Amino acid sequence: MKQCSLGRTGLQISELVFGGGFVGGILLHASDETRRDAIQLAIQAGINWIDTAASYGNGQSEEVVGELLSELPDKERPQVSTKFRVDPKGDDYTGQIRRSLDQSLRRLQMTSVPLVQLHNQLGSGDQQLPLNEVMRSGGVLEALDRIRAEGLTDFIGFTALGDASVCCAVVESGRIDTAQVYYNLINPSAGFDIEGHWHSDNYTGLLKACQQFNVGVLGIRVYAAGILASRVQHGREIPVTQNSDYDSELKRADMAREVLVDMGGSDAQKALRFVLDQDAIHGAVIGLAELSHLQEAIHATQMDPLSSSVTEALKTLWSRDYR
Repeated sequence: MKQCSLGRTGLQISELVFGGGFVGGILLHASDETRRDAIQLAIQAGINWIDTAASYGNGQSEEVVGELLSELPDKERPQVSTKFRVDPKGDDYTGQIRRSLDQSLRRLQMTSVPLVQLHNQLGSGDQQLPLNEVMRSGGVLEALDRIRAEGLTDFIGFTALGDASVCCAVVESGRIDTAQVYYNLINPSAGFDIEGHWHSDNYTGLLKACQQFNVGVLGIRVYAAGILASRVQHGREIPVTQNSDYDSELKRADMAREVLVDMGGSDAQKALRFVLDQDAIHGAVIGLAELSHLQEAIHATQMDPLSSSVTEALKTLWSRDYR
């Protein structure tokens, strides 16, 4: 499987990243046997990275990852990244992060991880973390520098969700190594200049900023919580962007599917191939519910890129905001 250098970190990351979240849920909802089979299949295919978080299943995802990887020889184990959230009313960000990461490392059965990422959405809205709390003296980034100095992680990153201008400001600070960027067929704004009305969060310019500052990029929600992969509702279509209710997103997904109708592969493979074609994304985090989903994703890495005519048709669809 193709590997990329993860920005300035120097780490080599496979183009597919095994996602340990709730939406796909294979690490949370599947049997032990299926979990082991999935990890083995991923490793055999060349996937060398697992992305998890303290909040996934209230620590269950990290526990499962820790148990599964402890059964493998050191040289076969994928790299692991995890995430944390902070409470801006709690002060002492260093203490908050250290406590969260200590618990994560215990569940993962590790003494450190190569990458730890801030998981709060950023901005001035309810439940969002303001830019000042990230950037100020004594803020989150300064706390992360201390955590790194303690040897608990090698690199630091964040989930670039919320206010796009705030996300870009964090990237442009030059103080972070990686960003998790929302990018899929329904909302590709991070990689395409969207002008005029846009139905949801508009992340125009974010991937360009990441490239300019040599920030490693993990593409997230590549299936838009499964809506791009299947028209069968599974009950875990949890939105993380504005105006992303299921019915509205399904209509947009169907319009994108129509553009791709003559392209070979399943809906999920087409959606993934679109993300894999984006050079600014170094690893696409895939959520999985079944072993067959992983097999499909692996096969998608061998598919041809989207044709220029299909890409132009998609741009036309986006330029009129699905109207």
